[in-house]
Parts: sequence; C-alpha cells; structure tokens
Amino acid sequence: MGRYWRAMRLELTRRGDYAVRAMLALAAANHDRPVSVRRIAEAMDIPAQILPSVMRELVRAGLAEAVAGRAGGYLLAKPARAIDLLAVVEAVEGDTRRQTCVLRGGPCGRDGQCNVHPAFYAAQQAIRAELGRATLDELAIGLTPP
Repeated sequence: MGRYWRAMRLELTRRGDYAVRAMLALAAANHDRPVSVRRIAEAMDIPAQILPSVMRELVRAGLAEAVAGRAGGYLLAKPARAIDLLAVVEAVEGDTRRQTCVLRGGPCGRDGQCNVHPAFYAAQQAIRAELGRATLDELAIGLTPP
C-alpha cells in the first residue's frame, strides 16, 4: 500500500457546496420574502454566475421555489425543518450511494461482493443516515440572514 494508499475522502463538488450554502441562506432568511440570487451569492460567497443553475436544480428537486418579477428570488419550498442535508446534496450531486467496488472501481467481486463490501456499505449507510437527520433549521441557527 505505502505511498499508493489514499485516505477515504468525504467531500462535495463545488455545486454541492454552493447548493448547501444557498439553502442555508434561504433557511436563515425571512420566509415571507424571496431572496435574490445576488443577495444569496454575496451572503454565502458563491459565484453569482453559477448560482442560478444550482438554484434551478434545487427548484427541480422541490426544495426551493422561484418567484419571478422585480422583487423575485427564491424561497424554501417547504419548512426548513422538513429539508435535510441529504436531500440538498442529492439534488445536485445525484444519488450518493456508491455504485462501484471500493477496491476495484468496478463491479464488486466475481461472486457478488468483495470481503470489504459489508463494512463500506455500513459506513455509507451511516453517513447517509446522519445527513438525513441534519435539517436546515438546525444547521442555519446563528446565521445572519442575507
């Protein structure tokens, strides 16, 4: 293994990161008034040119709602307590369940599962469960509204 061994990484793509930050901004905002892309981008340090496409994915997933017009912007599509981090991540990252073997990078074993499959599957399920328990209302506590 030596120098070829790499630590297991748990990280989001930039789009996943931006989606989480944008949804936290909406959770921290006044829920009666839409928040503009510009205000979300400034408050959460997200590139304003990328944010509209991220927001479209969140709207498509039913997590955010777009409001057109001069005073338009985005609102949460449901209460912050009803939106978990797993839903936000999967809205832009896709299904978070690993589809390939951690050892081979392809199908798992010739006879079904490799020997490490159960341990990694259990770890994956634990991560998904924790992300599913973390709701926007809890995560947005103490954030300054945009």
